[in-house]
Amino acid sequence: MTRFIVVGAGIIGLATAARLAARGDEVTVLEKEADVAEHQTGRNSGVIHSGLYYPPGSLKATLGTAGARSMTEFAEEHGIAVETCGKLVVAVEEDEVARLAVLAERGRANGVPVREISAAEAREYEPHVVCRAALHVESTGIVDYRGVCRALADQVRAGGGEILFGRAFRGARTEGDRVRAWVDVLDGGQREEIVADALVVCGGLHADRLARACGLEPEARIVPFRGEYFELAPQAAELVNGLIYPVPDPRFPFLGVHLTKMVGGGVHAGPNAVLALAREGYRWRDVSPADVADALTWPGLWRLGARNWVPGAREVARSMSRSLFASSLARLVPEIGRDDLTPSPAGVRAQALRRDGGLVDDFLIQTVPRQVHVLNAPSPAATASLEIAKHIERELDAGIAA
Repeated sequence: MTRFIVVGAGIIGLATAARLAARGDEVTVLEKEADVAEHQTGRNSGVIHSGLYYPPGSLKATLGTAGARSMTEFAEEHGIAVETCGKLVVAVEEDEVARLAVLAERGRANGVPVREISAAEAREYEPHVVCRAALHVESTGIVDYRGVCRALADQVRAGGGEILFGRAFRGARTEGDRVRAWVDVLDGGQREEIVADALVVCGGLHADRLARACGLEPEARIVPFRGEYFELAPQAAELVNGLIYPVPDPRFPFLGVHLTKMVGGGVHAGPNAVLALAREGYRWRDVSPADVADALTWPGLWRLGARNWVPGAREVARSMSRSLFASSLARLVPEIGRDDLTPSPAGVRAQALRRDGGLVDDFLIQTVPRQVHVLNAPSPAATASLEIAKHIERELDAGIAA
């Protein structure tokens, strides 16, 4: 029997731990919070992405497309709220129509069922949308990702594994055929030492720091971007049947403010994308001087800002003004107004950024002997989590066998 330590009780950590426990290995999951899915997993829009946006051949494309199927099947099998509702990506301006066609070709290359449709056809799916043309992606769905994490946690325990909450992972070292890890017990204030055969770190917003604490130099630094959401008032929610997305702005690395039906009812609006002032900075007043210094001393952030200052300034303005946020939504559905928006909990995206200012666009997983570190897992990581877990399992087995 092999003993594994898995750091992080988000969806990737739990999916990996569940796979290892299911095959009879001894698994300990360490989580500093008091419950599963407290950060990125539990604060996203709940979308099962189809694989439309990602470069063919990338991990995002291959694992994301497979993940859309496996995540839907997992939810159905375990009685978790899920719905394959489809989505529209809409071109509002004439210059967006050509970009829509490029997106359609990328989707087809990834095996995504995508159909180019006219404005009139788009209104058959979303009667209140305004556009010049659209893509209909029938395989996009929505799911309760917290429910998925609870089911995965049950699988870990059913396989004999344990999940230890209130344990802050501080670092580890590989010593021959073992890994020695150090953990702070937050409730009691003492430090524990755990020895295992191998280590998986799914550190999310702190992934680069935890990697360095284990003797690995990460290829990029985590820079936190907050995504702010609103929920539509009931009368406005009735204007939206499924998911409505704009054509992504090629100058900016995020998908843009969109409308998302939720499995629990209602419609989410957002997110925007602004630099967070703390790695767990869910509000403007959440400020960590150490996190701000960490971001501002990284040359990649300044280089990214120099290339994207116009859309970046627009995102900040939209964060400060509910009217501007509503105007962005009204491009898609004109009847939505400022008074239709109610603030909803924000999320923070752990974006890996290289020194030259380039975003790490694909999933990034680095290894050292007997250690696997997930260093970049933005959207569609939740969708692809069961497939990412298989990938990590192969990395672990190869590392142990070496």
